[in-house]
Amino acid sequence: MKRSSTVRTGVTAAMGVLSLALITGCGGGSDDDSKASESPRPSEASASPATAAAKALGAADLEKLLLVQSDLPRDKIADGDDTLPKSRSELKTDKAACAPLAYALTGLPPGDTDTGASNTVTSEERVGNSFNVSMTSVGLSSYEGDGAAKALKAVSDGIAPCSGGFGITAQGEEMKITKIATGKASGKGDDSVAFVLDADMDGEGTGTFTVEAVRVGTVVSTYYSVDFASMESGKTSAVPLAVIDAQVGKLK
Repeated sequence: MKRSSTVRTGVTAAMGVLSLALITGCGGGSDDDSKASESPRPSEASASPATAAAKALGAADLEKLLLVQSDLPRDKIADGDDTLPKSRSELKTDKAACAPLAYALTGLPPGDTDTGASNTVTSEERVGNSFNVSMTSVGLSSYEGDGAAKALKAVSDGIAPCSGGFGITAQGEEMKITKIATGKASGKGDDSVAFVLDADMDGEGTGTFTVEAVRVGTVVSTYYSVDFASMESGKTSAVPLAVIDAQVGKLK
Protein backbone atom coordinates (compact mmCIF):
# COMPACT_ATOMS: atom_id res chain seq x y z
CA MET A 1 0.00 0.00 0.00
CA LYS A 2 1.30 3.45 -0.84
CA ARG A 3 2.32 5.61 2.10
CA SER A 4 -0.31 8.28 1.36
CA SER A 5 -3.03 5.63 1.46
CA THR A 6 -1.63 4.31 4.74
CA VAL A 7 -1.72 7.81 6.18
CA ARG A 8 -5.35 8.26 5.20
CA THR A 9 -6.21 4.93 6.81
CA GLY A 10 -4.24 5.94 9.87
CA VAL A 11 -6.05 9.24 10.26
CA THR A 12 -9.38 7.46 10.04
CA ALA A 13 -8.28 5.11 12.81
CA ALA A 14 -6.77 7.87 14.92
CA MET A 15 -9.93 9.93 14.79
CA GLY A 16 -12.22 6.91 14.88
CA VAL A 17 -12.98 7.35 18.55
CA LEU A 18 -13.95 10.93 17.78
CA SER A 19 -16.01 9.84 14.74
CA LEU A 20 -14.51 12.67 12.70
CA ALA A 21 -14.78 12.61 8.91
CA LEU A 22 -11.61 11.95 6.93
CA ILE A 23 -10.12 15.00 5.20
CA THR A 24 -9.03 14.14 1.67
CA GLY A 25 -6.19 16.67 1.27
CA CYS A 26 -2.67 15.51 2.12
CA GLY A 27 0.94 16.61 1.98
CA GLY A 28 3.40 19.22 3.11
CA GLY A 29 5.67 19.48 6.10
CA SER A 30 4.61 20.54 9.58
CA ASP A 31 6.21 23.51 11.30
CA ASP A 32 4.46 22.86 14.61
CA ASP A 33 7.49 22.14 16.81
CA SER A 34 6.17 24.40 19.54
CA LYS A 35 8.53 25.56 22.22
CA ALA A 36 7.37 23.93 25.40
CA SER A 37 8.62 22.72 28.74
CA GLU A 38 8.56 19.20 30.11
CA SER A 39 5.22 18.65 31.81
CA PRO A 40 5.47 19.31 35.53
CA ARG A 41 3.60 16.92 37.74
CA PRO A 42 0.51 18.79 38.98
CA SER A 43 0.69 19.11 42.73
CA GLU A 44 -2.05 17.80 44.94
CA ALA A 45 -3.53 21.17 45.77
CA SER A 46 -4.74 21.96 49.24
CA ALA A 47 -7.99 23.89 49.11
CA SER A 48 -7.54 27.51 50.14
CA PRO A 49 -10.68 29.37 51.26
CA ALA A 50 -10.95 30.97 47.80
CA THR A 51 -10.51 27.62 46.07
CA ALA A 52 -12.99 25.87 48.32
CA ALA A 53 -15.60 28.53 47.47
CA ALA A 54 -15.00 28.30 43.71
CA LYS A 55 -18.09 27.39 41.73
CA ALA A 56 -18.29 25.27 38.61
CA LEU A 57 -19.61 26.73 35.37
CA GLY A 58 -22.59 25.11 33.70
CA ALA A 59 -22.69 23.69 30.18
CA ALA A 60 -24.23 26.85 28.71
CA ASP A 61 -21.45 29.01 30.15
CA LEU A 62 -18.78 26.61 28.89
CA GLU A 63 -20.30 26.71 25.40
CA LYS A 64 -19.88 30.50 25.41
CA LEU A 65 -16.18 30.10 26.24
CA LEU A 66 -15.41 27.76 23.34
CA LEU A 67 -13.49 29.11 20.38
CA VAL A 68 -15.58 30.67 17.61
CA GLN A 69 -14.69 31.47 14.02
CA SER A 70 -13.62 35.05 14.77
CA ASP A 71 -11.06 33.79 17.30
CA LEU A 72 -9.14 31.88 14.60
CA PRO A 73 -10.35 33.34 11.28
CA ARG A 74 -7.90 31.31 9.17
CA ASP A 75 -9.14 28.02 10.61
CA LYS A 76 -12.51 26.26 10.52
CA ILE A 77 -14.36 25.95 13.84
CA ALA A 78 -17.05 23.28 13.95
CA ASP A 79 -19.55 22.23 16.59
CA GLY A 80 -18.33 19.04 18.20
CA ASP A 81 -21.78 17.76 19.16
CA ASP A 82 -22.04 15.39 16.20
CA THR A 83 -18.40 14.28 16.14
CA LEU A 84 -17.41 13.82 19.79
CA PRO A 85 -18.85 11.59 22.53
CA LYS A 86 -21.50 13.50 24.48
CA SER A 87 -21.01 11.79 27.82
CA ARG A 88 -18.32 9.93 29.72
CA SER A 89 -20.78 7.03 29.95
CA GLU A 90 -20.39 6.54 26.18
CA LEU A 91 -16.69 5.76 26.54
CA LYS A 92 -15.16 2.67 28.14
CA THR A 93 -11.53 1.76 28.86
CA ASP A 94 -10.14 -1.66 29.73
CA LYS A 95 -8.07 -0.11 32.55
CA ALA A 96 -9.78 2.15 35.09
CA ALA A 97 -6.63 4.21 35.74
CA CYS A 98 -6.53 5.17 32.06
CA ALA A 99 -10.04 6.65 31.93
CA PRO A 100 -8.90 10.28 32.58
CA LEU A 101 -6.45 9.97 29.66
CA ALA A 102 -9.18 8.64 27.39
CA TYR A 103 -11.55 11.42 28.45
CA ALA A 104 -8.92 14.07 27.68
CA LEU A 105 -8.28 12.40 24.31
CA THR A 106 -11.96 12.56 23.33
CA GLY A 107 -12.88 16.04 24.55
CA LEU A 108 -14.70 14.80 27.65
CA PRO A 109 -14.15 16.10 31.22
CA PRO A 110 -11.07 14.34 32.68
CA GLY A 111 -12.26 15.04 36.25
CA ASP A 112 -15.30 14.15 38.31
CA THR A 113 -18.08 15.80 36.29
CA ASP A 114 -20.07 15.00 33.19
CA THR A 115 -20.76 18.66 32.37
CA GLY A 116 -18.66 19.93 29.52
CA ALA A 117 -18.54 21.44 26.04
CA SER A 118 -16.44 20.64 22.99
CA ASN A 119 -15.76 21.56 19.39
CA THR A 120 -13.19 20.98 16.65
CA VAL A 121 -10.66 23.19 14.89
CA THR A 122 -9.41 22.35 11.39
CA SER A 123 -6.28 24.16 10.21
CA GLU A 124 -4.87 24.15 6.68
CA GLU A 125 -1.39 25.32 5.70
CA ARG A 126 -0.32 25.54 2.07
CA VAL A 127 3.03 23.88 1.47
CA GLY A 128 4.09 24.07 -2.17
CA ASN A 129 1.27 22.72 -4.31
CA SER A 130 -0.50 20.93 -1.47
CA PHE A 131 -1.93 21.51 1.98
CA ASN A 132 -1.05 20.21 5.41
CA VAL A 133 -4.25 19.68 7.37
CA SER A 134 -4.52 19.32 11.14
CA MET A 135 -7.66 18.57 13.14
CA THR A 136 -7.88 19.42 16.84
CA SER A 137 -10.59 18.48 19.31
CA VAL A 138 -11.04 20.98 22.16
CA GLY A 139 -12.93 20.15 25.35
CA LEU A 140 -13.91 22.37 28.28
CA SER A 141 -15.05 21.30 31.75
CA SER A 142 -15.45 23.12 35.07
CA TYR A 143 -15.33 21.99 38.69
CA GLU A 144 -16.30 23.00 42.22
CA GLY A 145 -13.55 23.89 44.69
CA ASP A 146 -10.21 22.27 43.82
CA GLY A 147 -11.82 19.83 41.39
CA ALA A 148 -10.02 21.32 38.37
CA ALA A 149 -6.61 20.79 40.00
CA LYS A 150 -7.64 17.23 40.86
CA ALA A 151 -8.71 16.66 37.24
CA LEU A 152 -5.23 17.59 35.99
CA LYS A 153 -3.66 15.40 38.66
CA ALA A 154 -5.84 12.47 37.53
CA VAL A 155 -4.43 12.86 34.01
CA SER A 156 -0.86 13.10 35.31
CA ASP A 157 -1.33 10.14 37.65
CA GLY A 158 -2.65 7.98 34.80
CA ILE A 159 0.46 8.25 32.64
CA ALA A 160 2.70 5.76 34.48
CA PRO A 161 0.16 2.94 35.03
CA CYS A 162 -1.02 3.27 31.42
CA SER A 163 2.46 3.41 29.85
CA GLY A 164 1.97 -0.05 28.34
CA GLY A 165 -1.22 1.03 26.56
CA PHE A 166 -4.94 0.43 26.93
CA GLY A 167 -8.10 -0.01 24.89
CA ILE A 168 -10.94 2.46 24.28
CA THR A 169 -14.46 1.79 23.04
CA ALA A 170 -16.76 4.70 22.15
CA GLN A 171 -19.75 5.07 19.84
CA GLY A 172 -19.17 1.57 18.49
CA GLU A 173 -15.57 2.37 17.55
CA GLU A 174 -12.56 0.65 19.11
CA MET A 175 -9.13 2.21 19.46
CA LYS A 176 -5.98 0.57 20.81
CA ILE A 177 -3.45 2.80 22.53
CA THR A 178 -0.15 0.91 22.52
CA LYS A 179 2.03 3.30 24.52
CA ILE A 180 1.76 6.36 26.79
CA ALA A 181 4.61 8.67 27.86
CA THR A 182 4.91 12.05 29.54
CA GLY A 183 4.90 14.85 26.97
CA LYS A 184 5.95 18.49 26.86
CA ALA A 185 3.22 20.84 28.00
CA SER A 186 2.76 24.36 26.67
CA GLY A 187 3.11 25.90 30.13
CA LYS A 188 -0.07 27.90 29.55
CA GLY A 189 -2.71 28.67 32.17
CA ASP A 190 -2.34 28.03 35.89
CA ASP A 191 -1.19 24.46 35.32
CA SER A 192 -0.75 22.13 32.37
CA VAL A 193 0.13 18.52 31.65
CA ALA A 194 0.70 16.66 28.39
CA PHE A 195 1.18 13.07 27.33
CA VAL A 196 2.24 11.41 24.09
CA LEU A 197 0.42 8.32 22.87
CA ASP A 198 1.04 5.72 20.21
CA ALA A 199 -2.16 4.43 18.62
CA ASP A 200 -2.66 1.36 16.45
CA MET A 201 -3.70 2.40 12.95
CA ASP A 202 -5.95 -0.53 12.06
CA GLY A 203 -2.99 -2.75 11.27
CA GLU A 204 -1.20 -0.05 9.24
CA GLY A 205 1.47 0.66 11.86
CA THR A 206 1.17 3.23 14.63
CA GLY A 207 0.69 6.98 14.83
CA THR A 208 2.07 9.21 17.58
CA PHE A 209 -0.05 12.03 18.97
CA THR A 210 0.01 14.60 21.77
CA VAL A 211 -2.78 15.32 24.25
CA GLU A 212 -2.67 18.31 26.58
CA ALA A 213 -4.81 19.50 29.50
CA VAL A 214 -4.61 23.09 30.77
CA ARG A 215 -6.20 24.52 33.91
CA VAL A 216 -7.32 28.14 34.23
CA GLY A 217 -9.03 28.64 37.58
CA THR A 218 -11.94 26.18 37.79
CA VAL A 219 -11.90 25.38 34.06
CA VAL A 220 -9.90 22.62 32.36
CA SER A 221 -9.37 22.66 28.60
CA THR A 222 -8.16 19.57 26.72
CA TYR A 223 -6.59 19.31 23.27
CA TYR A 224 -5.87 16.42 20.86
CA SER A 225 -4.62 16.89 17.30
CA VAL A 226 -4.02 14.77 14.21
CA ASP A 227 -2.17 16.15 11.19
CA PHE A 228 -1.34 14.48 7.90
CA ALA A 229 2.20 15.76 7.48
CA SER A 230 3.38 14.42 10.83
CA MET A 231 1.78 11.04 10.19
CA GLU A 232 3.31 10.76 6.73
CA SER A 233 6.76 11.66 8.03
CA GLY A 234 6.50 9.46 11.12
CA LYS A 235 6.68 12.43 13.49
CA THR A 236 4.51 13.22 16.49
CA SER A 237 1.30 15.16 15.84
CA ALA A 238 1.55 18.18 18.14
CA VAL A 239 -1.30 20.40 19.29
CA PRO A 240 -1.07 23.75 17.43
CA LEU A 241 0.08 26.33 19.96
CA ALA A 242 -2.16 28.93 18.32
CA VAL A 243 -5.22 26.88 19.30
CA ILE A 244 -4.09 26.58 22.92
CA ASP A 245 -3.21 30.29 23.08
CA ALA A 246 -6.58 31.33 21.69
CA GLN A 247 -8.61 29.04 23.95
CA VAL A 248 -6.67 29.79 27.14
CA GLY A 249 -6.96 33.50 26.36
CA LYS A 250 -10.75 33.21 26.45
CA LEU A 251 -10.65 31.51 29.86
CA LYS A 252 -8.62 34.17 31.68
